[in-house]
Amino acid sequence: MPGLTEFEYSATQGADAAAALVRGGQVVAAAAQERFDRVKHSSAFPLDAVRFCLQAARASMADVATVAHAFSYGDLRATFEDDDFYEKFYTEALSPEVNRREAERVLGDDFGGRYLPVEHHLAHAASAYYPSGHRDSLVVVSDGLGERNSATIWHWSEDGTADRLREVRAINSVGLLYGIFTMYLGFRFADGEYKVMGLAPWGDPSRTARQIMDRFVELEPEGEYRIPLLLHDVTALEKESHRGTITAIEEVFGPRRLPADPIEQRHRDVAAGVQAVLQLVQLHVLSHFRELTGSRAIAMAGGVALNCAFNGTLLRTGLFEQVYVQPASGDDGAALGAALVAFERTYGRPTPDSTALLGPEFDDEECRVAARAAVADDIVAEVDLDEAVLIDEVVRLILAGAVVGWFNGRMEFGPRALGNRSILADPRRSDMRERINRLVKKRESFRPFAPAVLAQQAGQFFEVPTGVERQFREMLLVAHVRDNYRTALPAVTHVDGTARVQTVFEDENPRFWRLLAAMGRASGYPILLNTSFNVAGQPIVCTPAEAAETFRRAELDAVVMGRNLLTRRERTER
Repeated sequence: MPGLTEFEYSATQGADAAAALVRGGQVVAAAAQERFDRVKHSSAFPLDAVRFCLQAARASMADVATVAHAFSYGDLRATFEDDDFYEKFYTEALSPEVNRREAERVLGDDFGGRYLPVEHHLAHAASAYYPSGHRDSLVVVSDGLGERNSATIWHWSEDGTADRLREVRAINSVGLLYGIFTMYLGFRFADGEYKVMGLAPWGDPSRTARQIMDRFVELEPEGEYRIPLLLHDVTALEKESHRGTITAIEEVFGPRRLPADPIEQRHRDVAAGVQAVLQLVQLHVLSHFRELTGSRAIAMAGGVALNCAFNGTLLRTGLFEQVYVQPASGDDGAALGAALVAFERTYGRPTPDSTALLGPEFDDEECRVAARAAVADDIVAEVDLDEAVLIDEVVRLILAGAVVGWFNGRMEFGPRALGNRSILADPRRSDMRERINRLVKKRESFRPFAPAVLAQQAGQFFEVPTGVERQFREMLLVAHVRDNYRTALPAVTHVDGTARVQTVFEDENPRFWRLLAAMGRASGYPILLNTSFNVAGQPIVCTPAEAAETFRRAELDAVVMGRNLLTRRERTER
């Protein structure tokens, strides 16, 4: 739309393009386009991601039975006809026929009867339900908006029947509410929400949450809610830019923060308030449907499901015994869900593994070549190391204060680095959070880092109940750090005493597990600070060459690529 600023344009749909491939009921591969074209939240057609998936399956487009797309606007065409801009938007961008023709053009194939548009929230729901392993489950999708819904509640029963219990239209979107407050606070829509979540514990929600509820949100019986704030966007330009709603927020909380402005206490309090309101609204909904269905399990997807602070709160309420969050809950994960829907309609119930390790992997030779190519006057390469020797050396470096890149195995699908494309450090060092935020990640100082911990010892250090450790393996739930370890783990303990815990299992990621075990033997703490292997504005690294280049450009002390180790001579000489 003409007239949007570059900052406002980020609020439109179309980011996080991705591809996934399902065969035999299992997910063979899945990846976001950003990891290949190196444009964060890429909205380009996911050609590179498609090529990767086909390569992983040793297949061609001719072998693909169904090409599914995670949007289906065909039945909604009439709703776009009353406005010239939106009618053009439909005919040039949203129409299933346009989407199919564009996919055929880019991929060089005729899909014939193989093209399947899948409703966006159904795709999200399938991406959460099938990998969860639950048979009887409440399934909740909540995001900014799909075609026209912002939340959808389902009950999936034992026989595989999916009953849609409620649809919440976009005009009452809790995802949009949070995203618009993200813009008000000076962060990018659909990218900065996790910054708001990280900022919230620094604020006091007691006044701001009540002001948001009094002016902008209404709770109603039977888990219903309304968000009158969104009615302030009236014109087409306002609906795309959210200028009307931001003006309404400014009338209550003062001028919006610009991206370069300092963060004041009022900004912290607003962040705390909107986080509290999101949690209040979500619990209002889920409590009702827990009672209605009797389900003891819940599976969640959509952008709101990435709010790990709420997810941790939900688990602590005890409403559900099993809480599963799709690791790729954003729109990249909808590609996975669309593929699962297509499989189910043709072959029956899929039974995919619950794993985020679905991206490209690189063999020893590729890692060795990248390591040798990175050698310079100040960079030393050690290649083809024995694994035990390599792990012991990495632990030695970390205990000496090094920040280490860790590149191993299949790349993660979704926004979290889970030990295959990670930056690691000692969580016991009080200076480490500031150092990584300032020098390596080049990001805001208030943002926390996550601890990766051996699953069998997670409950010793964090309030992770026995029996639910696997629910923490994708770094999507916040838990409290136990009181007697908060001062011992300053680099991963947030200001409110919480941490976004990642539990690591030997059967799922054996090499990363062995590294944590070695850290435990050496220090008494089988824990590492774990953050994604990238710098500000850059997607997580995909290839060994990108890992080596990020090591070179950033303030990393060392990087592991497969069985190869790069170090900076002046920092790591014994």
